[in-house]
Amino acid sequence: MLDINIGDVTAAYEGAVGVIWEMLMGEQIHVGGERETDILAELAGVGAGTRVLDVLSGLGGPARHLARTYGATVTGLDATERMVNEAVLRTKRAGLHDRVTFRPGNALDMPFRSGIFDVVWGQDSWCYVTDKDRLIRECRRVAMPGGTIAFTDWIETGAMSAEERCNLNAFMLFPYLETMGGYETLLRRHGFAVRECEDISEDFASQMHRYRDALAGGLKGRIVERFGTDTFRAMERGIGLWVEAADEGKVGRGRFVGRKS
Repeated sequence: MLDINIGDVTAAYEGAVGVIWEMLMGEQIHVGGERETDILAELAGVGAGTRVLDVLSGLGGPARHLARTYGATVTGLDATERMVNEAVLRTKRAGLHDRVTFRPGNALDMPFRSGIFDVVWGQDSWCYVTDKDRLIRECRRVAMPGGTIAFTDWIETGAMSAEERCNLNAFMLFPYLETMGGYETLLRRHGFAVRECEDISEDFASQMHRYRDALAGGLKGRIVERFGTDTFRAMERGIGLWVEAADEGKVGRGRFVGRKS
């Protein structure tokens, strides 16, 4: 595990990192955008009145989509003040503030009572968490009896050297990447009956290529103008490492759904 903590991640997302990833991915800031949100929502059984907790909710794109499209009531939790403030502003502009709210907080010590959410949700963001065992335990605590955990995340899918692992995670500010089997074990350990444990890495490399192409294409001038050449080159190098690792089958994504026993 790298020496990366919540302060490192929030500092990055208060600055250039959050802005650039939104440029590359859109305001949902996860692979696949609304299409992936819809797939996870169907698997999780999200519908009218479903109480969803979006853990590490970022700019709130998925939360608003769940409210607008499925009629869910969504609470977003994120540790980065800029992301929370921007999520609140965008939600008010969308006219969804009566169904979507956001709170600042730590996913490892959630500021919620036990057993109050129908669905605990995450999309491609739990890779930033230092203690995923404690994260899953907290998810179970706040889920109602019989409630659902539903999330996707970036995972380690193949063998790599310690240097490769360090370089990939350091660029993304991931303390470490979990594996498919690792997440399944954590879910079972904390009392979730696993309903879905799917490797969805098939299109991960193509998405990484798309981000690299966008970075080198139309976004280059905007990033250099706003954040400088050094920032652009660091992004270019880092995404290049992820493209190579994805092409070699060393990194990818997983989708997980479980029911609280």
